[in-house]
This record gives sequence, structure tokens and C-alpha cells, in this order.
Amino acid sequence: MAASSNAEQTQLQDMEEEDAGMEEREMQSDDDGEEEEEGMGEEDNSDDEEEDSSEDEKENEAEIQRLEEQLSINAFDYNCHVDLIKLLKQEGELVRLRKARQKMSELFPLTEEIWLDWLKDEIRLTEEESNREKVYELFERAVKDYICPEIWLEYAQYSIGGMGSPGGIDMVRSIFERAVTAVGLHMTKGQTVWEAYREFENAILSTVQPPPGKIPSSKEQELLNTQLERIHTLFRRQLSVPLIDMEATYAEYEEWSEHGVPETVMRQYKKALQQLEKCRSFEESLLVAETPKLAEYQSYIDFELKEGDPVRIQMTFERALAENCLVPHMWAKCTTYLDRQLKIKDLVLSTHERAVRNCPWTMGLWKSYLLALERHGADHQIVSDVFEKALNAGFIQATDYVDIWQAYLDYLRRRVDFSKESSKELEELRGAFSRSLDYIKQDVEERFGESGDPSCIIMQIWARIEALHCKNMQKARELWDSIMTKGNAKFGNMWLEYYNLERSCGDPAHCRKALHRAVQCTTDYPEHVCEVLCTFERVEGSLEDWDVAVQKTETRLNRINEQRAKVAEKEANMARQEEDRNDQRRKGKSDKKTQKKVQKRTRFGEKRKAEPDDYQDEWNENSEQAPKRHRGNGDHTTEEHMETEAGLFGRNAPPGFKPKKAPQGAAATAPRQNDDKPELRNDKSSVFISNLAYTLEEPEAKLRTLFEPCGPITQVRPVFGNKGSFKGYGYVQFESLVSVAEALKLDRREMEGRPMFVSPCVDKNKNPDFKVFKYNTSIEKHKIFISGLPFSYTKEQLEEMCKSHGTIKEVRLVTYRSGKPKGLAYVEFADESQASQAVLKLDGIEVEGNKVSVAISNPPRRNMMDKPGSSRLMTDMMPRQAFGSRGRGRTQLSLLPRSLHRQSGPASKVENGSAAERAPAAGVNAAAETKPLSNSDFAKMLLNK
Repeated sequence: MAASSNAEQTQLQDMEEEDAGMEEREMQSDDDGEEEEEGMGEEDNSDDEEEDSSEDEKENEAEIQRLEEQLSINAFDYNCHVDLIKLLKQEGELVRLRKARQKMSELFPLTEEIWLDWLKDEIRLTEEESNREKVYELFERAVKDYICPEIWLEYAQYSIGGMGSPGGIDMVRSIFERAVTAVGLHMTKGQTVWEAYREFENAILSTVQPPPGKIPSSKEQELLNTQLERIHTLFRRQLSVPLIDMEATYAEYEEWSEHGVPETVMRQYKKALQQLEKCRSFEESLLVAETPKLAEYQSYIDFELKEGDPVRIQMTFERALAENCLVPHMWAKCTTYLDRQLKIKDLVLSTHERAVRNCPWTMGLWKSYLLALERHGADHQIVSDVFEKALNAGFIQATDYVDIWQAYLDYLRRRVDFSKESSKELEELRGAFSRSLDYIKQDVEERFGESGDPSCIIMQIWARIEALHCKNMQKARELWDSIMTKGNAKFGNMWLEYYNLERSCGDPAHCRKALHRAVQCTTDYPEHVCEVLCTFERVEGSLEDWDVAVQKTETRLNRINEQRAKVAEKEANMARQEEDRNDQRRKGKSDKKTQKKVQKRTRFGEKRKAEPDDYQDEWNENSEQAPKRHRGNGDHTTEEHMETEAGLFGRNAPPGFKPKKAPQGAAATAPRQNDDKPELRNDKSSVFISNLAYTLEEPEAKLRTLFEPCGPITQVRPVFGNKGSFKGYGYVQFESLVSVAEALKLDRREMEGRPMFVSPCVDKNKNPDFKVFKYNTSIEKHKIFISGLPFSYTKEQLEEMCKSHGTIKEVRLVTYRSGKPKGLAYVEFADESQASQAVLKLDGIEVEGNKVSVAISNPPRRNMMDKPGSSRLMTDMMPRQAFGSRGRGRTQLSLLPRSLHRQSGPASKVENGSAAERAPAAGVNAAAETKPLSNSDFAKMLLNK
């Protein structure tokens, strides 16, 4: 019975399960039908999305191929590497992505963001325990590039995942210890590493603590005490380090410790708090500053250097370098400190290696690296490999290649034992010298158009080594012959270098021969070379040698003096010709002015009275001219030809003269000029203001308001024309000379849309050679020249664009005299390396749709046509056509009254700048001698007629 009941129960259960299964299948079939209907409706949309995605994939693949081809041409394109990695990650090409990252890491140090992305991707791909070693190797590479707390924290947390393996806990502790050593002193981010370390040890503590109520064994108690001591030690170590929010750590330790905080820990904590207060201002400035915070880090480093804690100094350097990895002078300052102070081999060499990887274009960093390798006894092959990398680094100047070759040759020379007649090291040194000369001649000259070593310094050093150490004067003389054939034979100092070498290692015969050749060839200091020859013969020579030396020196010096006399005569003739041309130009201008007056009086062929303007023009002819103002920067020079403030009434008016009414705006200013007392004027305490708008209203009041902050003003003298209109310039005289310096700082201050020029007030008649600005013709390595900028670009925008590449001293936008921009600018950096870095990073970039060009400022040499007045001079030397002041008119009819017609004859010139034609008087023979007529004579003739 029991068996049958059990069978029935089993059968009932099977039937129930079958019914339930049928219901489920029916429900599932209904759901499938609904889904099928919905899918039919969405099928078209999914097809469109698939087509769009496939097109995007094709575009991305084409872009990936383009980037890979570009990198095959130029593997050092940093931005190209970054773009390729982004695209490959977007497409999910994991294998190609890993290769791209690997290739970039071999050429450049990777940023913190790139490393973290790479590490996280590798961690997801290598979940198996056997592949953890590859991730560990990747972490080891990452922590060597920069000191980054986030990477160390990620490394430690990843190692916790493997602490179940043999020795896993010890490995985690080892990584945490390295992390707190590397970044534990980081004042803002070091606390996270300390806290993660303590959390790990607390987790270990929870595993060794016995359950409540259980008495631990002696071994368990020992493990417990050891773990508690570890946590105590971590608290003490962390509290002795100045870190942000360390008060919370102290409170946590008080709560955690059963016996309170020990007195020694409290003293260390207070000391760390004091250090934190000293550094708080620097940390706050870093928090509010914008990247790259170069100036703030520089101040912080200077502070730490004064404090003198090597560990804190190194940490501050590392923080600065993490955000300014492309600033060569920051790397140079860090490596110099490590070389001179810490002198720890691994630390020093690793920092040098990171420096040249970040800034490979900086020769000074490679040179320091070679010296550091030699200083710490690195293998010769390693030094040679580093030198070869330096040659391929792409320096920006020819002299950089000469300097790096000199550093390497110095290293090879120090390896040679010259006590042996022949050695492998000596042959290697000679081979390196030969290779350096070939490299400079072929590679450097082909790339830069110059050798970078015009004085042949490398050959001079080689000659000294051959003469002094190898006793091979024959080789040394051959080298000096080659030096002289490269254009150095005309320089006296080169011959004296060769003579000194012969004097030290050669013989008197070759010394005499060298000096005789020097006397014949030297052109810069022949007297000095002749004196050295005579001195040598006094000490070494015979009477015959003395006579030959005296004869040669006298002949040479006589020839030199004759050449100098010819040059001086030629220069004097040119100066006289220039003066004659200036006289002719002034007289021609006076003649032209007189001719215009005559035409003005006789324009309509009617009689009229002389107008006051005629007299006024006559007595204002000799008013002094304003100083010529030279302004510029780099390779731009602006000339302004101004009149001075001679005033409206520079001389006494003739009897009966009535001046014209001046415009109402000038009525108040004209008498003011007349009231100025010349005896009160002082040029030394005055400044000259120019480039003001002619339409400037009330210039005296506005100039006084503008310059009053510079100091007490004696008088303001705006200059007006004959009709009372403002001439656009003037003078401001101060009571003190100190105010002049302050006023000059307002130069190029904008006034009503135009840049105002402010310069010293100098009388050009007394000091004709004075110039406010001298044209710079030498290369300005610390300054860059930018062209192609948008006209709307401001000085602030330009400074924002350039400040990430170094410390900016000055930014200048080049404008026209009207104040409108030219699209050009100059940016001056603190040193040459910053300017070079800015050129590399900014040249060719697009700014608001414009592609800008950036180069080191290298103004071209000026020729005669570029000098002030030269174009005008060349124009004056060309033949002129007498077409009148307005050129050839449409009619050639004479408008001169018949009474004034005369036969054409030579015109006589009247002194003092006026000119008149000689005309025959009425009733006098034309052949008779005539006297010059003045303006008054012409007026009388018209009135009498």
C-alpha cells in the first residue's frame, strides 16, 4: 500500500509539472510572437544604424592608417601618437593598441593619464594569475617616468589582489614601503597612500585577532602584538610628515591607541605642523594657479633649497617636473642639484635619463648626462650609446652639435693613458676627432648652412693634444695649416695661438716662420703682431733676424697706414657729398617755395596786394625742425618727422601785419604758446609726446591729466600749426628729473585709439647722433617672432598661449602708427631654452583659423636703403623734372603775367633758405648784372603795376 501511494504521488507530481511546463511554453510562445512583431517594426532603424556605424568604422580605419603612415615617416610626432592611441581604444583594437602604447613609451615618457589607461586595460585583460607578472613589469616602467601618487596607489591596490599567493603579503608591504618613500612626502596627495597602507595592515590585524572570549596562544599573541606595532609605527611615521589635513590623522590615532599618543610622537607632530604652516602659502598658491604653475613651483623650490632638507627638495622638484616636463631649465636645475648635493648614482642617472627623454632638443641636458655617466663610472659602451642618441636628438643650432662633440671628445681624452706610445683609447680618440670634423662639415653645414665652429675650436684642441701629450708636432702643424685655410689667417689672435703652441712644444725656427706669416696676413691687429715679432727677435734672433723683422714690420705697417688713409679719405668724401646733397635739397626746397609764391600772386593775371601769409611764410622759413624719433623693436624701425613748438609768432611781425583769425578751438591755445618763456624751458626734465590724433580736443588739459601721476608738471606745451590746428605732438616739462623716467613708462599708452609715443626731449641740432632706439641686428635667442596672427588677437590672449612654454618677460604686438595691428608680435622669454621650446611647440599651429609662423627673433642686417632718410636721399640723387608742385598739369599755358615774363637764364640762389629768380629791371639791359629780388620787391612790383 505504501509503495502504491508513493507511486501515485509521483505520478501526480509529474502531471502537475507537465501542465506547468505547457503553460510556460505557451506564455513563452506569446512573448516570442510579440517580440517578433516589435522586431519587424524596428528592423529598418537597425539597418540604418548598422550602415552609419560601418561608415564610421571605415572613416576611423582610414584615419588610423594615415596616422600610422605619418609615424613611419616621423616617429617623434608626439601628438600623432596620442591621436592614434585614442582611435585604437575607441575601435577596441586591443592588440594594435598595445603595440601603439609600447612604441610611444619607448620614445617618450608617458603622462599619468596615459599610464593609468594602459594599466587598467592590461589589468582587465590579464585576470589569470600567470599573467600578473606582465602587469607588475608595466607598473615598474610606469613609476619610473614620473613620481605620481595615483600610479603608486593603483600599483599597491593591484598587488593586494595577489597576496594569497606565496609571499604575497610581503610583496604588498614592499610595494607600499616603496610608495610612501617615493610619494609619502607629497603634501597634498601623500596622505592617500599612507591611509591605504594602514587600511591594509588593519585588514591583516582583523585576521590575526582571536574571537571574543578566546584566550590567544603565545604564538597568536606574538603575531597580534607584531601587527599592532606595525600600525603604531605607520601612525608615528605619518604624523612626523607635514601633510594636508594631518589633524584628522592625529585625532584618529588618539581614538585608535589604547594608551594615548606618546610624548615623542606629539613632539614630532607639532614639528610637522610648524613645517606645514611654513609651506601652506606655497601650497595654496599652487591650488589656485593655472597649469603649468611654473613660477609658483620655482618659488617653492627656492624656499625648500633655503630650508636644506634634501628629501623635501627632491619631492618638490618631482612635483614641478610632473607638470612642467617640457621645461628644460627645470630639468637642468634638478639634475644640477642631484649632481652636486645628493650624488646617489641610481637617482642621479635615472633623473638625467628622464630629462633627455622629455627634452631631447636641449644640448645642455645631454652634456650633463654624459658627465654624470663618466662621474659615476658607467660602462664605456653606455656612454657611447648615449652620445649617439644625442646626435640624433635634433638640436636647433649648429653650435649645439659642436658643444656635444667637445663634451664627448673630452671624455675620450680623459680615458687615454698618454704614457703609452700607442693604445686602443688613443686611436679611438683620433678617430673620434676625424669623425667630428667630417660630421660638422657634412651633416651640420648641410642642415644649418654654417659649421657652428668658425674658429675651429675642435681642431685647435686636437692640435694641442698632439703637441703636448703625443709629442707629434708634425700633425699639430698640419692641423693649424688647415685652420688657417678656413678663413682664420686674417685674425691676429689665431696666429698668436699657433705661435704660443710652437713656443711651448716646437722650435724657434717654426716660431719665427709663424710670426712672419702673421705679419703678412693679419688685418685686424697688425701692430700687435709686429710687436710680438720684434719682441721674439730681441730674445731669440740674431742681428740679421732683427733687421729682417724690422724691415718687414715697417713695410707692412706703412702699407696698412696707407690703406687706412685711403679709407678715411673715402669716408670724408662721402660725408662731404652727403652734406652737399643736403644743401642742394634745402636750396631746392627754398626755390620751389619761392616759385609757388610767385605763381600764387599771379595766378589770375590781376594786380593784388601782398597778403599777410606771404610775410608769415617768409619769417617762418627758418623755424627749427623737430627731432627725428627712432622707435622700434627687433627688426622694425619707425621714423617720425616732426616740427617743433616754434610757435605761431616766432619773429616780430612786419609793420601793418594783421594775422588771420584762427579757428575757435585754437584761439585759446595759440596765445598760450606765445606766453611760454623760453628761459624757463629745460630739455632734461621734459619729454617729447608724439603720434597723437590731430583731432584731439584740449590736448594740454588731457596731457596734463595723463602725466600728473608721474610728478609735478611745470608746463605742457602742445604744438599748433599756423592756422591754430593741433600738430599731433608736444612737450611736457616736469619739476624733477625723476618724473621723466616715470613718464617714459607711458610710452605706447593708447590715447583715443592711437598709441602715444613718449621719448626724451633732445635737441637734435646739439646732439644729432641721439637715438631712442638702436636697431638690433644680432639674433635674439630668448625672443620669438610670431607672424600670421589674427588682427583681433589681444596681448592677453597671446600671453595665455605662450605662458605654458616658459616665463614670459614681455609681449609686444606690432601695430601701425594708427594703432591698428599688423598680425605680428614679439614674445620675450626668461632664457633661450624656453624660447626654443616655444618655437617647436607653436610653429604651424592654427589660431582662430590662421596658421601662425614662429621663429627665433633674428632681425636682418640693415643696408643703406633701410637707414633713416636713405630712401629720400636716393630720390634726391635722381634727376627731377620741373613739373611744379602738383606734377604735370592738363594745360601747359603760362599763368604768369606778361609784365613778369623774361628770358630763361640761370637762377641765382639766395642764402638763408630763400631763393628768387634774377629778372631784368625795367629799362635795364638784360645782359647787365642784376641783383636778387626779395619777396618785398615782388610785392612792390605788383602794387606799382
